[in-house]
Amino acid sequence: MQFTRKGLKTEGFAGFRPIRSLETMRIPQGTGLFTVVAPEDFQARFLTKSTAAIFKKKDPSLSAAALAAEWVDGAVVLYVGKAGPGSKGNRGLRRQIQEFVDFGQGKPPGHWDGRLIWQLADAGSLTIAWKELPAGQLAGAEAGCHAAFVEEFGRLPFANLVQARNKARA
Repeated sequence: MQFTRKGLKTEGFAGFRPIRSLETMRIPQGTGLFTVVAPEDFQARFLTKSTAAIFKKKDPSLSAAALAAEWVDGAVVLYVGKAGPGSKGNRGLRRQIQEFVDFGQGKPPGHWDGRLIWQLADAGSLTIAWKELPAGQLAGAEAGCHAAFVEEFGRLPFANLVQARNKARA
């Protein structure tokens, strides 16, 4: 897999909508993967304090040094996440991405995956892309994306702090 806009499109990712003008109703409701992609001319500048909400009484902000240590030079994919059906079957891409964006706008989250995105200056210029997949394929697809990224760049994407594992094979 190539971790470029073109490579993601070849893999079936769609959308590529800037966060600042994201229209949630245009995001499919089904399960799948989503990515946060930097525009071509994006320069990493870190905010002192994250725009994201406090989670379980923990501030999501990291020091500039910690953020710089996570930054992956040359990578346009900054985060790869999954959107499963949830325990009641009412989740999916639309709800997961909306909650992700809401979290960055200071609304209380249900989780704080991808939180480093919200400490980037001009996070609104980043784009969200998605790929619908059946729920049964999500764990393997996410783990495969993470493994392929690590193979290419030697580390996980900037805002992925934990590598996904394919639980079916564990």
